[in-house]
Amino acid sequence: MEQPDWAAPLGQAYESALAFLTGLPTRPVGASASGLDLQSALGGPLPQTPEDPRRVIETLAAAAEPGLVATPSGRFFGFVIGGSSPAALAADWLTSAWDQNAGLHVLGPAAATVEQVAGDWLAELLGLPADVSVGFVTGVQMANFTALAAARHEMLSRAGWNVEADGLAGAPRLRVLAGAQRHDSIDRALRFLGVGTNAVIPVDVDDQGRMHPAALRAGLREASGPMIVCAQVGNVNTGAIDPVREICEVAHEAGAWVHVDGAFGLWAGASPKLRPLVAGVKLADSWATDAHKWLNVPYDSGLVFCANPEAHRAAMGVRASYLIHGADGERDALDYNPEFSRRARGFPVYAAIRALGRAGVAELVERCCALARRFADRLGDDDRVEVLNDVVLNQVLVRFHAADGDHDGHTRRVVQRVQREGPCWMSGTTWHGQAAMRISVSNWTTDEADVDRSVEAILRCARATADSRRGHELRG
Repeated sequence: MEQPDWAAPLGQAYESALAFLTGLPTRPVGASASGLDLQSALGGPLPQTPEDPRRVIETLAAAAEPGLVATPSGRFFGFVIGGSSPAALAADWLTSAWDQNAGLHVLGPAAATVEQVAGDWLAELLGLPADVSVGFVTGVQMANFTALAAARHEMLSRAGWNVEADGLAGAPRLRVLAGAQRHDSIDRALRFLGVGTNAVIPVDVDDQGRMHPAALRAGLREASGPMIVCAQVGNVNTGAIDPVREICEVAHEAGAWVHVDGAFGLWAGASPKLRPLVAGVKLADSWATDAHKWLNVPYDSGLVFCANPEAHRAAMGVRASYLIHGADGERDALDYNPEFSRRARGFPVYAAIRALGRAGVAELVERCCALARRFADRLGDDDRVEVLNDVVLNQVLVRFHAADGDHDGHTRRVVQRVQREGPCWMSGTTWHGQAAMRISVSNWTTDEADVDRSVEAILRCARATADSRRGHELRG
């Protein structure tokens, strides 16, 4: 068989990728094509004959380009989504080229070793116990799922029930105490696990979304049976961090497992300046976070850590006669995540940590938080803008006041106009029943100029929206 031509399609992919990346500073952030436009460009009948690979890549890049959201841009603030740093992206390309199956050590010894090394580095970087187990999963949804599976195993085992063998029918009822402002991925994980959302006992929180330890203590006192407590490090709206040390002390006193959902906030532990915000986090039993957020590696790169490796393996591990399991000291990744076959997610994480070092990760996190405060200060200087949260990390909530009193409608229209015009991209949310613009700063390329340019665009859109509304009323 003739040797394949790797150079032509890979060269075309490189050229298209480089054009996209180098164009980020000037391109509109939002997509410019509708779903129908993209369906027309990318769809059509099933191809019947082969096509030149280079031409396939060229056509794909051209057709997809109008439908790409510039999430790696320094002016994307819609969700907590970091861009890919050069080292992490390059390692991700190698990951695809090497095409290693990271489920078993025997199928990818380098992939397995890199995950072990990177996992140890991450635990140290984030301030977690040195002997935690780690699983590389798709995102925080599956990180929370995996951690809560380990918690389910351990808490039911203590109650004399083997959930892996006997399922949940007839098992002691698990209770899950979590803040009233928890992320939806906690409830979704409980649905996946068969525990159900009715198992959740909501715990009162303060005006920033932080759990009240006294309310947790009262909830634990009233509950019975095996219990899991879910703390939150980084509220998705305000960035607020639960008082983890107190939560762990109260929960462990009651014999509960403590899981920390730290999708982005756990990275505060990498910063000497911000580390006091997550004091006591190492006392928890499991943790979930995401490297695509503040480590700025490509999707997908969720991380789950467990202080009880035996429970972690019991919930996730598998043995089969046809598999070749690792010998002593050889780590099989499928024992720590829900997948058999998967890509070698450890390589980009390893490369990102090597490229940044401890100091670089700390600087990145601190800079994003400083830029979030700059957003709040500059927007808050305008009398028509209200900052709704204490800016403790990288999240800013703002509300736009309208002359006619319709602040909710005005705020939503401003968000839509900003997204449509494309100088930057923010998402909308609802906080304490009020419409708000949510600004998340987590991209490694974002600088003060990006913030200032975005503030000017937001205020311009707010004025234009107000003027348009007044003109509509006058015409009416």
